[in-house]
This record gives sequence, structure tokens and C-alpha cells, in this order.
Amino acid sequence: MTFLESTVHCHTNLCDGNNTPAEMAKAAFKCGVKVLGLSGHSHTPHDDSYCMSVENTACYRTEIRSLQVEYAGRMTVLCGLEWDQWSDENPADWDYTVGSAHYVTGPSGVRHSVDHNLETLQAAFDDFGGDGLAMAEAYFAAVADVAAKGPTVLGHFDLLKKLNGDGRFFDESHPRYRAAALAALEAAIGKVGALEINTGGVARGYREEFYPAPFLLKRWKELGGQVILTADAH
Repeated sequence: MTFLESTVHCHTNLCDGNNTPAEMAKAAFKCGVKVLGLSGHSHTPHDDSYCMSVENTACYRTEIRSLQVEYAGRMTVLCGLEWDQWSDENPADWDYTVGSAHYVTGPSGVRHSVDHNLETLQAAFDDFGGDGLAMAEAYFAAVADVAAKGPTVLGHFDLLKKLNGDGRFFDESHPRYRAAALAALEAAIGKVGALEINTGGVARGYREEFYPAPFLLKRWKELGGQVILTADAH
């Protein structure tokens, strides 16, 4: 799939976004967007704090079908999904998917959100006995698992670093961290349509560099992978 003048990582108030699908479409059209891909967070049974409920998922589909009719011939509207590895949704049922890892499973078996807040990341860190590099290795293994499903777009590859700006949880320059990230990246080549350059963490003031880090983008380019720029709009 080729995206020109597009935005394909967008959330609405049917999950953790602020605006309705209609408001998002209106704003995108006003900005000259030709392809609008809405990508609501897939339902994850173990954590409904940010994702679409079963009821909202049905509503989401209905509202996007209406928008596709409304904007026909003027703007392409796609019914996409940000698909989490723990989702109970079938990725094949959507126009496209943004495959993302939002959790890391600790030695206790508990799935911890890596980006919700410092408390949830601290809980993950503690579950790994304070070994942040082991936590990172487990996270990137999860990213590789998501990539193996063949999403259209591989989302915010190194989201784990969102709340690690001061390096309190792990050293992002450590060989173990980089080796784990590169292994997941290399496992993804040929399986995903494109790697997302996600600007959301910068736009919301969490980090000063996009996802993924420059060393990862450089390696992805060497491997011949495609990229797509997204806002991760909420």
C-alpha cells in the first residue's frame, strides 16, 4: 500500500483520543489529506483502560463506513486498527493494521504497560528484579512477535523508551539494549509493509527524538526497509 499526503496512525474518542471520527475526518480534509487512516486501539481483554470496547469497535466500524461514503471521491478513508499482540481482534478483518507492542510480560507472568505512566513502567522494572536490560530484551522480543504477524505498519518500534528520558530504567546505548532492538528489527524485515517513524512522543513532550532511534532507522535503511511518517494523533 502506498500512502501519499496521508496520515494513518490516528485515534478517536472511541478509544483514548479526544475527537470523534467525523471531527478527525473534517480536520484531515481541511489540511489537504488525501488518505486518512483511522487506527483505533484494538480491544485487549486484560486491559480496557485505553482501547476500544467491543461496543465501541462496532460503532467505530459503522462511523467509518459512513465517512467513506461522505468523502467518496474527495478523500480516501480507511478503517484501520492499531493491533496489539494481546488483542482479541483478527488483523485480517481490517483495511490495514498498525502492529504495536504496548506491554512487556514479566517473570511473574503479569503484562505491564510500558507507556501508560511511570508507575506501570516501574512495576515492570521491579518484576524484572531491577534489570532494565532484561526488561528491554523481553519487550523487543514482543515487538518481533508482532512483526511476525505481518502488519501493514510496524508501530512505534521502541516505545519502551518513552518514559526513560533520564535513563533511570535502562541505558539506551548499552550493547545488550542495542542488540535486542536490532535483532527485533532484523526479524521484521520482509514481514511488515513499512516501519513507522512516529512523532507522537516528541509532539507530547516525552522525548526529543522520534521512534525509532536513529541507529535503528539507519539499519532499517541498510536492510532495504520502507518507512512511513505518522503523527500518532489523539
